[in-house]
Amino acid sequence: MDNDSSIAKIAAILRDEAVRLGPGARLPSSREIMRRHNVSPVTVSRAIGQLAAEGRVVTRPGSGAFVAHQVARGEEPADLSWQTVALGDRVVDEGPVAELLGVAAEGVVPLTGGYLRPGLRPDRQLAAAAARAVRRPGAWAMPPLPGLLELRRWFAAQAGGDVTAADALIVSGGQAALTHAFRALAAPGTPVLVETPTYPGALVAARAAGLRPTAVPMDRDGVRPDLLAEAFAVTGARVFLCQPTLHNPTGATLPSGRRAQVLDVARAAGAFVIEDDFARYLTGQAPPSLASMDRHGTVVHVGSLTKILSPSMRVAAVIARGPAAHRLRASQLVESFFVARPLQETALEFVESPAWRRHLAAVHAEIGIRRDALAAALAARMPRAEPHLLPAGGMHLWVRLPAEVDESALVEAARRNGALVSPGRIYYPSEPPGPRIRVTHMAAAHLAELHEGVRRLALALDEVATNPWSGTGASMNA
Repeated sequence: MDNDSSIAKIAAILRDEAVRLGPGARLPSSREIMRRHNVSPVTVSRAIGQLAAEGRVVTRPGSGAFVAHQVARGEEPADLSWQTVALGDRVVDEGPVAELLGVAAEGVVPLTGGYLRPGLRPDRQLAAAAARAVRRPGAWAMPPLPGLLELRRWFAAQAGGDVTAADALIVSGGQAALTHAFRALAAPGTPVLVETPTYPGALVAARAAGLRPTAVPMDRDGVRPDLLAEAFAVTGARVFLCQPTLHNPTGATLPSGRRAQVLDVARAAGAFVIEDDFARYLTGQAPPSLASMDRHGTVVHVGSLTKILSPSMRVAAVIARGPAAHRLRASQLVESFFVARPLQETALEFVESPAWRRHLAAVHAEIGIRRDALAAALAARMPRAEPHLLPAGGMHLWVRLPAEVDESALVEAARRNGALVSPGRIYYPSEPPGPRIRVTHMAAAHLAELHEGVRRLALALDEVATNPWSGTGASMNA
């Protein structure tokens, strides 16, 4: 069981180990600590996190945890408690995003995450594109503040309709795009409408901007226009965040008729629609974007290369018109000036090369294989856990659990069994309707590991059903 006492016990053991080893030494691996002390990955992670917060160790992704140099043998770390008073109330809760970005420990099967597995990323082709890009004349010069003209033109063509390069602003990834959009379009303290469930990173960004995310229900075809109209009327909101294609986490895609309805509702309310089009390249047949249907400046479109290429390809575009576009550019300018030119040049070099189309074809084929494999494995091993739908692309299945299952207990039991899944609660701006998990099929190294992950998840479900006090200790009705 992962509780405060077990975490404190492991933290105490590791403190002694750090003193014994001395500054710069590497602590035992998470797997070794788990084996020695019969504890779960989450206990080890939290214990190491506690030591890192104390300044006793530093963590290096992919390398492990090391004894901090400033802590000599027998020496206490500096007292930094004064900062708590100086900083005041905590503004940003990064927990949900940090949870999604966490790296699975050795031997743990990742059934969470939002990026392509390493073997499917076009790393060699990106390296070649980068090598060509940095040889371009002016590759290290300051770029145009809105971004390279050719790259803006490419993103505009992807959005479709009558969008032009003049409407596009290059930013550092989709998360930055959402942050700029929230800050530019809505005043602190005002509501912003979001689909429920929705992407946790958007909820965190909205709250960090001082906004109040307000839920609008969905069905299998995406957000319900009738309830969207009601939400605008009741709240007075002037911004709606929408993922119309392969919605995260449900996988829903808005049909063309409903897309038009959403735009009509927003226009009648005098409101903006932020279109998060993150998954356009994760399906072979993406429908026309909302931006391509917009003639009134209603849509602020976000397109990104991160999901389809690499987590480090932090290149995205925000497309807007009128005063909204000016405010978005001002937000980018005061925060970071511009996106580094070599990264923009690399992105442009890759998407204009034959490797781009080949990569898309390979990803689309792999998505179909893995989606079907995950659905079949869930049906065979967890028949009472029902996917919301079988999406036409994307990386996840949104799974409804039996009503009596304690979602948090299941997630923790899965961790103990060596599988990571995302808890449904982090996707809801308000109360969840019941237990859910998001299961990712693109993070596992191969199909055999994906099947093994589902097997471990099924064992966790059996454990929770057999012992309702497992995991967090919350009970489960019969």
